[in-house]
Amino acid sequence: RRQRQMCIRDSIGGRTLDVSNVASDVIKAGHVIIRSTTDETDYKPMPVKDGAYDTLTAGYEYAGVLVRSITKKEPLAAIMYAGEVNDKASPYPIGKIKTAMKTALPGLVFMHD
Repeated sequence: RRQRQMCIRDSIGGRTLDVSNVASDVIKAGHVIIRSTTDETDYKPMPVKDGAYDTLTAGYEYAGVLVRSITKKEPLAAIMYAGEVNDKASPYPIGKIKTAMKTALPGLVFMHD
């Protein structure tokens, strides 16, 4: 699946993700990123279970969407928090979390082709 996104705003300077609980060697573009509500440096990919996004980790909130694929070896991430996201090209279905993401990140617009 091809992902087309229009990035209006992303995290300046990017973030290093905590990938200690990620099984895959590659985190794909479009993956939902979450951040700690108590530690401004703690960002990580949204947990995945059985081929779909799991529930939001306690003490975390939605931070945005990964702009481009990264490796677990070098988890340096650009995170989009405002702009257009092709929700059909997400690496995992976002139907269960879309409403909560829209509330947390009103600058993200979900569209698809």
